[in-house]
Amino acid sequence: MRRCRRAMYAGSFVLAMLAVCAGTAVAQTAQSAAVAKSLTAALDQAKLSAIAAADPASPGVYVAALYYPGAELLVVQAKYSAPAAMDATLTSKDYREAYVDLNGAAEPGTKIFIEDLKADGLNANPGNDQPFDSYDATSQKAQFNHDWKAQKMSEDEYKKLFATADQQYTHMLTLLLDELKKPS
Repeated sequence: MRRCRRAMYAGSFVLAMLAVCAGTAVAQTAQSAAVAKSLTAALDQAKLSAIAAADPASPGVYVAALYYPGAELLVVQAKYSAPAAMDATLTSKDYREAYVDLNGAAEPGTKIFIEDLKADGLNANPGNDQPFDSYDATSQKAQFNHDWKAQKMSEDEYKKLFATADQQYTHMLTLLLDELKKPS
């Protein structure tokens, strides 16, 4: 009987540890975190507060970012209404102007805007009294503050939207990082 109880307690402990580990796996850092860290380090090293690039896989689509060190990364991706003008802006490396132009003259229905507070990648569960990231695309908007009910979403919808936003954001940051790595 005593041996059976020990086995039962050991089994309960193992199940509890598995639950903790599974919860930790769900709360792990988003894939955008590592790319955001690399991009902000490269921007710091280059002493830049803005960067922009064309998306080689999608003609006419551009991505641009404004960077406030340690505070915020504002990133926009969209199809631009005058690609020749944007290409000229990128060639002259006037990245801040590219950001302003892309943010203001995106073709309707193509814009994705991400506000990454802390410039550390997206975070689905920032904790109480912590700044939260936001995502704004034509058909979907979200504040990643872990309050899906206030946004009229189910928890699964929130998680799915976060995964989509994180994937898109990682792609956007990768394009910007690749632009920074190009030889001058």
